[in-house]
Amino acid sequence: MKVLLYFEGEKILAKSGIGRALDHQKRALSEVGIEYTLDADCTDYDILHINTYGINSHSMVNKAKKLGKKVIYHAHSTEEDFRNSFIGSNQVSPLVKKYLVSLYSKADYLITPTPYSKDLLEGYGITVPIASISNGIDLKRFERSEEKEQKFREYFKIEEKQKVIICVGLYFERKGIIDFVELARRFPDYRFIWFGHTPMYSIPRTIRTIVKEDHPENVLFPGYIKGDIIEGAYSAADLFFFPSYEETEGIVILEALASKQQVLVRDIPVYKGWLEDKVNCYMGKTNEEFSYFIDALIEDKIPNTRQAGYDVAKQKSIERIGHELKSVYEKVLGTAVVEQAECKHQEN
Repeated sequence: MKVLLYFEGEKILAKSGIGRALDHQKRALSEVGIEYTLDADCTDYDILHINTYGINSHSMVNKAKKLGKKVIYHAHSTEEDFRNSFIGSNQVSPLVKKYLVSLYSKADYLITPTPYSKDLLEGYGITVPIASISNGIDLKRFERSEEKEQKFREYFKIEEKQKVIICVGLYFERKGIIDFVELARRFPDYRFIWFGHTPMYSIPRTIRTIVKEDHPENVLFPGYIKGDIIEGAYSAADLFFFPSYEETEGIVILEALASKQQVLVRDIPVYKGWLEDKVNCYMGKTNEEFSYFIDALIEDKIPNTRQAGYDVAKQKSIERIGHELKSVYEKVLGTAVVEQAECKHQEN
């Protein structure tokens, strides 16, 4: 078995969750001994596992079909998580939905990160079989490291006993960036750091203004940072606050859980079945609720859920994900064998 992992615009999307999903797929396939290639010109593969939906992605699917290859589409994107992102995203989201349905329907199988996103796709009227498989997490990468934590503190000049709240995400309204800044205004003694970057020309003016100037002094937007500093931030911070309104999974949440960080999220449907309020995280719906939880968690007024959160991350380790992907690959190729046998039988 050989798989072609295709990812259009890899450099552009490398800073997003989808970009990290590709890295996880490579690791996962290596863990279970599945050969893969990233060479788009390769033709000796068995399955095209495609992650993106640009023009070249559309061409890759058509090319694979002409070569008689099986196609698995990794449905990271939905109309719902496209909205409230880029300039004009709400206006064109219905067209994006039609385009996604058209592309996804060409596949022999779909993979999507959560049961929630699976339900959305089935609600679109897509009849292709769909498997819900987490994007996974590299547990070893996010093990606590005093060296990494020190690099984080030095980089941001974090003073002793200074309370720090972090978030990681693109500069999108749907990510909850407006609420993040509003909560920071309520806690001027805490430092709020939003990691991530999106080209300013692509986002609405209101969000550009917030990032550039309209935020209190205790809020930092350092941009996209990778490696030891961000990994140190995940474990050294006092709270990971992710007020996103819509996700298909949220790789950054898995990263925080794997770091044994305390997690506070918005109570939205995507977490149903794997995150549980007051068990492995805390959930809020309004800024008033978030305000209460931030104070209560930072000041240790309520029990933390760090260990239970880490247990969730362990269930989504890259090793486990590799076996789940392998199962879908074998199912698709097994279907191909059955279909060929049926065709020969009909010919005879």
